[in-house]
Amino acid sequence: MDFRKLILFEDNHLLIVNKPGGMLVQGDDTGDDSLVDYAKAYVKEKYNKPGLVFMGLVHRIDRPVSGVVMLAKTSKALERMTKAFRERTIEKIYWAVVTRRPPKEEATLVHWLEKDSKKNTVTAYNKEKGSAQRSELSFKVLKVFHDYCLLEVRPVTGRPHQIRAQLGKMGCPIKGDRKYGQQFPNEDSCINLHAKTLIFAHPVTKETMTVDAPLPIKSYWQAVS
Repeated sequence: MDFRKLILFEDNHLLIVNKPGGMLVQGDDTGDDSLVDYAKAYVKEKYNKPGLVFMGLVHRIDRPVSGVVMLAKTSKALERMTKAFRERTIEKIYWAVVTRRPPKEEATLVHWLEKDSKKNTVTAYNKEKGSAQRSELSFKVLKVFHDYCLLEVRPVTGRPHQIRAQLGKMGCPIKGDRKYGQQFPNEDSCINLHAKTLIFAHPVTKETMTVDAPLPIKSYWQAVS
C-alpha cells in the first residue's frame, strides 16, 4: 500500500488521511497493522527521523468505515484538536447508503446508546435507560436509487457506532452492516458509511479548514459516485 495516496492534508502539525474501509485506525488484539502504524512509518521514512515517531490519534472511525481521519504530529496539536472534538467545535459530515428510505426527507434523531463491550455492539433506546448515553444526529436524503437511499449525516455527539446504531434503530440499516440490521454483507465486509468531510479551525493558524475525502472506488459505491 502506498500511504502517500491516502493523504488529504499535511503540514508540521497535522496529518489528515482518507482511511480505507477495513483498515484499523489503532492497533487491537488482532495484531493487524493500523493507520497509526502506517502513518508513523511514513513520517519516519519521509523525514528520516531517528528513534520513535510521535503520532497522536485525534479521533476514531470504525474498521469497516472509510473516510477522513485526523492525526496529530505534535503533542500541542493533539491536545488542541482533541479538545475541539470534545467541545464539538468540529463539524463532521458522513455519507451513508441505507437499505430503506427514511420516513422523512430530513430529521434529527435522538437515542440513548448502551454499549456491550464483549460483543462490541451498542443498543439504541428511544428513552433514557440506566447508563446509556444520549446520542444525537441529523440527516437528510441526498439521492434515491434502486432499492437504496443516500443520506448526508451530521452527528452532534460522537458515540461508538452511533450512526450505525441510530440509523438501524430508525429501520434504515446501512448497506453491508450486518451488525445493525442489514441482512447481506458487502463483498469485502466493509459498509457503506463514509466520513466525507471535516470542518475545523487549524490548531496553530486558527484558519478555518475544510477537508473532503473522495468516496472509495468500490463496486458498492459506484451508484453514488
